[in-house]
Amino acid sequence: QVQLVESGGGSVQAGGSLRLSCVASGRIFKVNDMGWYRQAPGKQRDLVASITSGGNSNYADSVKGRFTISRDNTQNTVVLQMNSLKPEDTAVYYCKATITTKPGINFYTNDYWGQGTQVTVSS
Repeated sequence: QVQLVESGGGSVQAGGSLRLSCVASGRIFKVNDMGWYRQAPGKQRDLVASITSGGNSNYADSVKGRFTISRDNTQNTVVLQMNSLKPEDTAVYYCKATITTKPGINFYTNDYWGQGTQVTVSS
C-alpha cells in the first residue's frame, strides 16, 4: 500500500509564510510527478504547483513568485514553501503523487492523494 501524509498547515496573517510537507511511503518502485492542489469551500480542486522527478516545476499563475515547490527524491518528499500569503490562498491543500509500484512481476502507475491540510490566511 502507498500513503501520502501531509503536514505544515495552519493559520497565518496576510503576508506571512507557511511550509507544507508531504511524504510518500509504502511499497514504492518510483515516485514520478508530485504536486500540490487546493480546494476552497464551494470551489473545484485546482493545481497549485507540480514538480517532475527531474526537478522541473510548474505553478499556477496566482502563486508564481510567492510559492516554491521542491522535492527530495531520496526521501520521497515534496515541500511547498508559501510566502506572501493572501486571504485568497485560504483552502484545504492536498498533496498528489503519481507513483509506480511493482507488487509482483507487473508495474502499476496510479495517482495517490494525501488527506489534506487546512491553510487559513486572515486579513
